[in-house]
Amino acid sequence: MDYDVVIAGAGPVGLLLACELKLAGVSVVVLERMADPNLPIKGGAIGARALNIPSVEAFYRRGLLSAVREAAIWWTGAFEALQKPALQGNAATPNGGSVDKPVKMPPKFAGHFAGIMLNSDLIDYSDPDFSGRGPATAGGAISLQSLEALLAQRARQLQVEIRRGTALINFEPGREGVTAYTSDPSTIRAGWLVGCDGGRSTVRKLAGFEFSGTEPEITGYSAMVEMANPEKLRPGWNRTAHGTYVNGPLPGRILTVEFDGPPADREAPISLDLLQASLRKVSETDVTITAVHAATKWTDNARQASTYRLGRVLLAGDAAHVHSPFGGQGLNVGIGDAMNLGWKLAATVKGWAPETLLDTYTTERHPIGAWALEWTRAQVALMRPKPHELALASVVEDLVGTREGATYFAKKISGVWQRYNLRGDHSLIGGSAPDLEFNDGTRLGEYLIDGRALLFDFAGDHRIRDLGAKLGERLKFLRVEPKEATNLTALFVRPDGCVAWATSGEPALDGAVSALSEWLGVAEMDLSPSSSRSVYQSAQPTASPG
Repeated sequence: MDYDVVIAGAGPVGLLLACELKLAGVSVVVLERMADPNLPIKGGAIGARALNIPSVEAFYRRGLLSAVREAAIWWTGAFEALQKPALQGNAATPNGGSVDKPVKMPPKFAGHFAGIMLNSDLIDYSDPDFSGRGPATAGGAISLQSLEALLAQRARQLQVEIRRGTALINFEPGREGVTAYTSDPSTIRAGWLVGCDGGRSTVRKLAGFEFSGTEPEITGYSAMVEMANPEKLRPGWNRTAHGTYVNGPLPGRILTVEFDGPPADREAPISLDLLQASLRKVSETDVTITAVHAATKWTDNARQASTYRLGRVLLAGDAAHVHSPFGGQGLNVGIGDAMNLGWKLAATVKGWAPETLLDTYTTERHPIGAWALEWTRAQVALMRPKPHELALASVVEDLVGTREGATYFAKKISGVWQRYNLRGDHSLIGGSAPDLEFNDGTRLGEYLIDGRALLFDFAGDHRIRDLGAKLGERLKFLRVEPKEATNLTALFVRPDGCVAWATSGEPALDGAVSALSEWLGVAEMDLSPSSSRSVYQSAQPTASPG
């Protein structure tokens, strides 16, 4: 094999997945058909994409949060809006540079549903789902190009090979791997192929994945423009009798939605006249566009692959699920896909994964992808400028204006509700690990920076320490003391930050062994406890996390 894994697509999902694989010692090559990553022709490159809490947690746990915050167009801290003094290198402008005006977000902005704004003052942040997130309590928005740039830099640091201007045009699957044919032309033999190549995925189509869903009903345009009379447009989200339009938050960024069917030709160029006609129609003004720097069209086509794996071919991100961009969930679901798949595929490549481990990728991620489709479909239905939908929108707006309603929508939008259905009766199992702070000044999330699983012993139980000491590079054992009182006595965290086992009493060793075997493939190892002092010493964590 030339590589363990070949990835089609160097967007955020493909790059993050490549970093995850390389972090685990897997050889990987990324193929990207676009030669210039700075061309603002993708829908996500126009304006910004919101990052939810699971995405922020992912970047925090891999040491990328500072870089993400620096590149963000806007960021919130402790759920209070912070205004950045200027946009610096956010790639939202045509040349990827800065703009002169700061982004002004509503001071109490906490997201939206179908253009109905959430007021952060109404949200109950004492809800347990919001607790224990550490630095990931904050969130914000970043341009797709900025995120791609920082992930590409991270990939280069890890010595990931990225071939830009090279498209995957065909492949042949086999029992032991795949043979990929590229536009170079060149041939690549790899053990696995992952399609991260977007909603029109070549990998998905060639592999024959079932991709069912609902047909498009709307036409949307997103663009960065110059206007002669921008004051004629109201800022933010606006509903009219002819559709919906968005003005901002970036200067010159507009979005229009028409509800009279999909475009006749998705591939047709977007002219200034076409864009102006759409904007004038839905805004009910005579606003004049004088220049178009970047534009894209989209629909509410909502489809999902029935499985994310066929043999040695896998899908992640938009290649596995497509929907309208309302609510900005697409990028976040894709980031979650990459975090879930990376360590599982690496374990399979290295040969120590349980036979069923890779199947859990579809089992765990498919329901979240399905939710994203339903979440966006609901918004499209609510935004139609028809009497029945307008009446329903009025009811939903009333609900959003209550404490319970605002909290419900905030939890959905922020992603704090997401968890996996894992075996075990402890309330933490299946959820994101709480970012515990320890007496030595470290935090739980910092120990995940190298992508290894974690086994914590909080009670000095020699049986747990000996289990951890026997697992070698598959797991990092830690004997630390939480800074604040907790009833936890032991905790097992997967590389993606998901709690796989936890106990608040005297640890039942069979539960720990079962979880370690299920996720780390250690059933064949002798996990009978011993109390060797030398083993305990060899298992001590390093002074620096990661």
